[in-house]
Parts: sequence; structure tokens; C-alpha cells
Amino acid sequence: MASVDLEHVDVLFPIYEARSRSLKNRLVQTVGGNVGQSADHVVIEALKDVTLHIKPGERVGLVGHNGAGKSTLLRVIAGIYEPPRGRVNISGKVASLLDLTMGMDFEASGYENIMLRATMMGMSYAESKSIVPYIESFSGLGEYLHLPMRTYSSGMQLRLAFSISTAQNPEIILMDELLTVGDSDFMKKAEARITEMIQDADILVLASHVPEVINRFCNVIVTMEGGRILDVKKNAA
Repeated sequence: MASVDLEHVDVLFPIYEARSRSLKNRLVQTVGGNVGQSADHVVIEALKDVTLHIKPGERVGLVGHNGAGKSTLLRVIAGIYEPPRGRVNISGKVASLLDLTMGMDFEASGYENIMLRATMMGMSYAESKSIVPYIESFSGLGEYLHLPMRTYSSGMQLRLAFSISTAQNPEIILMDELLTVGDSDFMKKAEARITEMIQDADILVLASHVPEVINRFCNVIVTMEGGRILDVKKNAA
């Protein structure tokens, strides 16, 4: 059964050769979290003592100002950041829709990138091969899949990356705002696919600044500020 359990998690970003107080002040204003300072570096406390337990059936909306820690928390759950302190236990297959092109090689062909990205997502070779027909159909890229990804437009790149990232039905979905990919026709397909995945998934964790999006998809709201969780409440909307 899928679950997300974080206990007293801290995430720290040391920035070296940062001696000036003006830099410290700029970091406080633009990055958020808590900022410490020593003789040769400042430390951004992007997450501080975060404890969160998410059960099957919960659709969690992360809300808060820029720099509140929402994206960092998503990356911890995705396994991108390994916290120096605290415990993280994730049970279930995760679909991370945070950086769709992560791990893709722009010199490689579309077909080669399917295998690269799928492997990075934890699929076996056989599983990676099995999703190729779906990606061919869903992306609509045709013969471009034989060409290097650097020859694609930005919209085509996102269509391929989205198709790969959504080729399987995960138990846990992580999203940083709703995705906008490709032209209007593909966006309709993408939204329908995301909605289908959310309905089928055990857990959704979605960060958004748009109240309508949170109310539409989420039944739990987690409010963050300065790298901490301020409040967890049920969403009755």
C-alpha cells in the first residue's frame, strides 16, 4: 500500500564564498527559508523539521509563498534530494512530474531518450520497451523519434518528455503546478491523461499558487512558510 512518511526532515543548501551581509539579505528575500552565516558561507535551511504522513486516498495540496519550501519538499519525496537529517520512507511507485526532461540526452534520438528516461524512472529494459508504442501514439512525433532531440522544437521536447513520464500508472504522483505542454490539442490530451492518472493513483502531492487548482484536486491542504509546515487541514471544497 502506498504511503509517504517524513520525520523531522531538514534540507540544507550551503553557499560558499558568500561573506557579505548584502548577499545574505538577498537570499532571505528571494530564496526563503532560514539563512545562517559563518565566516566563509551561508546556509539556506530549505526545509526545517518537516514531519508529514500521507495515506492512500489523500490528495495533498502544498500552498505557500515562493521560497516556502514546497518544491524542495516535492524533490525530497521524489528522491532527488537526500536530507542530511531526518527520515524519509516512500512506499509505492512514484511518478515525478517536476522536471520532465531530467536525464534526457539532447544529442540522442527520441527512441534512445525513451530508454534513458524510462531507466531513470526505475523501469526495467523490458518495461521500457513495452511503453514505446504508447509513446509513439501519444506524442504524435512520428519520424522525429528517429532524430536527435536537439532538432525538436521546445514543444516537441515537452511532448516527448510528458509522454514518457506518464506512460505508466503510478501509485504516487508529484506535481509542481499543473503542466502546460505543447499546442492546444496536445494540452487537452495531457490534461485528460493527468486527470486519469490522479483518479487511479493512491496519493497525489501537488504544489500550486492557484486556489482553484488546489480545490479541484486536493482534499488535504499543507501550508508552508520558511521551510516549515505551519498547518495541515482537510479541504472541504
